[in-house]
Amino acid sequence: MLGVSVGTIKTKANVCYVQFPSDSGRSLAFGSADHKVYYYDLWNPKIPLSTMIGRSKTVSYVKFVDSFTLVSSSTDNTLKLWDLSMSASGVNETPLNSFAGHTNLKNFVGLSVVSDGYIATGSETNEVFVYHKAFPMPVMSYMFSNTDSTSGLDIDDASQSISSICWRGQSSTLVAANSKGNIKILEMVA
Repeated sequence: MLGVSVGTIKTKANVCYVQFPSDSGRSLAFGSADHKVYYYDLWNPKIPLSTMIGRSKTVSYVKFVDSFTLVSSSTDNTLKLWDLSMSASGVNETPLNSFAGHTNLKNFVGLSVVSDGYIATGSETNEVFVYHKAFPMPVMSYMFSNTDSTSGLDIDDASQSISSICWRGQSSTLVAANSKGNIKILEMVA
């Protein structure tokens, strides 16, 4: 059975990731290959409510932190935190915060958020990085190690990258997977 389309948003570039806020189906945001994040009210999909600019490369992920804040990830090595209420003019070129420390130049490395402000992303260095929305640098990181088939010892393998990441609900548990097929369940501890 096929459904029916109830609306269309026309874009000029490839869309990499689309996200609804958790508390509403009336709006959505998406990241695009044209280096921008777009935020739409679905009751008026002709023009975006806001366009977040200031990236130099593709926006690979967008995730809502809450109803008025979203974080975007790009292959320019940064995450940016945006306040949607500050976009009255329709264009927002000033993020609340920019996060750097992970490496993301070519692969989509995952992005996940929890409502208490923690943001997790992967890295092309086979590491998981966790940021808090209040601080521009990582608050913690975890290096994936692989088991050497000959010795049985864990070895670091920075030639791999993290490919997927997800918080378990609103908990401190994080699951991450890398390009070698290893999945780790991580617990954030202080």
